[in-house]
Amino acid sequence: QVQLVESGGGLVQAGGSLRLSCVASGGTRDKYSMGWFRQAPGKEREFVSAISRRGNTQQYSDSVKGRFTISRDNAKKAVYLQMDSLKPEDTAVYYCAADDEVLTGRRADRYAYWGRGTEVTVSS
Repeated sequence: QVQLVESGGGLVQAGGSLRLSCVASGGTRDKYSMGWFRQAPGKEREFVSAISRRGNTQQYSDSVKGRFTISRDNAKKAVYLQMDSLKPEDTAVYYCAADDEVLTGRRADRYAYWGRGTEVTVSS
């Protein structure tokens, strides 16, 4: 079983930056494809970004493309989400997800493992 723990959330003003981290432990693989999703109050969970097992392929939602950057450090079993130029509409709980596929992509139902989330609040 893979455990995922997110950190780095907080309160930031619009235009500011945050860096989220997710560290994986357990499981049988040395690395997994990873994704970030978010859920705002009263809304469904939505895809934010994904990265392949080796880190050579990244995907982004249109709403964050050009502002957010996903990266990973396989030696640390960590994935990061650098969030710049934050907007109030980025306010949500951000979840890290992992799966055995090479690149799991945008669909939340394809990810086998989930963290508990870290809250991001962007004030206007």
